[in-house]
Amino acid sequence: MIELLTNSDRLVELVPRAFHRYLYNEIDWNKRLTGIKGARGTGKTTLALQWLHRLGKPASEAAYFSLDDLYFLSHTLVETAQAFFQQGGKVLVLDEVHKYPRWAREVKILYDRFQDLQIVFTGSSIIDISRQEGDLSRRALMYELHGLSFREYLAMTGVHHLPPLTLNQLTKTPSGIRSLFPDQFRPLAHIKNYLKYGYYPFMLEDKPGYHQRLRQLVRLIVESDMAEIKGFDIRNARKLMQLLYIISQQVPFKPNLLKLSEKSGIHRNSISNYLHFLEEARLLRLLYPSGISIATLQKPEKIVMSNTNFMYAMSDREPSLGAVRETFVLSQLSVSHRVTQPKEGDFETEEQLVFEVGGPGKRIRQVSDKNMTYIIADDIEFSVSNIVPMWMIGFLY
Repeated sequence: MIELLTNSDRLVELVPRAFHRYLYNEIDWNKRLTGIKGARGTGKTTLALQWLHRLGKPASEAAYFSLDDLYFLSHTLVETAQAFFQQGGKVLVLDEVHKYPRWAREVKILYDRFQDLQIVFTGSSIIDISRQEGDLSRRALMYELHGLSFREYLAMTGVHHLPPLTLNQLTKTPSGIRSLFPDQFRPLAHIKNYLKYGYYPFMLEDKPGYHQRLRQLVRLIVESDMAEIKGFDIRNARKLMQLLYIISQQVPFKPNLLKLSEKSGIHRNSISNYLHFLEEARLLRLLYPSGISIATLQKPEKIVMSNTNFMYAMSDREPSLGAVRETFVLSQLSVSHRVTQPKEGDFETEEQLVFEVGGPGKRIRQVSDKNMTYIIADDIEFSVSNIVPMWMIGFLY
């Protein structure tokens, strides 16, 4: 226990505090039980440690425990947390919970047994607390941390600290947006770098080795994290990597499941499940037709990589500009909106806003004449009529 508390003090003291992710101010930190899930590398641990630093309490009262620590090979979470509470502990951050086999059941025990103990836990995006033993969904308030938005990337790299925008601002009041930005702001000077290197906070650590690190990240997710998904046989991890590689060479595309089955060696009846596994791990995004319940579908309308950085890291060649544009827009838009595939256009939100994505020459006449259809155009700085600059979609969170 002393080693755990000493390590907690050290990590809280050393955590970077100059920049906070978007989710930091959205979380209700006063709840008794809070969960933060997200893909590897998005900054969940840093987020939790920053909150502990803000509390300003010693580790004896507010501590950080990582459940993949060797300590928990010979000690249970319940006995450790009980000792912590009995010695005056009030706040407990549990990191990497999916690495501890009985985490959900034991967190439930702690929640029910120690009503004065506040718990924050973090884990992989693949965890589904409603399916865990003990079902924490009625007790825990859950949040998901996504990768950096373009807005956050600009703040983290010291370019500009600017507030987020809403989709309503982008589409309904575009004329008033320009005044929100400094005169010297030049978004087009930074967007291309973000598309290649800006989605994960660790890009500041080693830009030359960033894409290699992303490939290693993907392998870790497939070979380690996905073992926690019910129904996934870890012995098929190699086939899943092959499937992901095949998809990365041609996204976005309308999938032919039979061909994907033949190329990857995964049985035709299992392909849909494996695509779903990859989406749960936030390696892919699956786009379904508008107006149809996803629960009734077996095949997505389109498959897209989860972010543009993966496209550059995993493809053998430079990805097409059109594919990069669509992937960027979907990765940013889907954080706070349910996005589907309309009959005409590229994306549709639950507000029935339809978007067509393209270059600066694309015009509204190229898509169906709908009252709520907008062009998202690359290489323009500010809105003109129904044309929204692509980089502004990166300001939605």
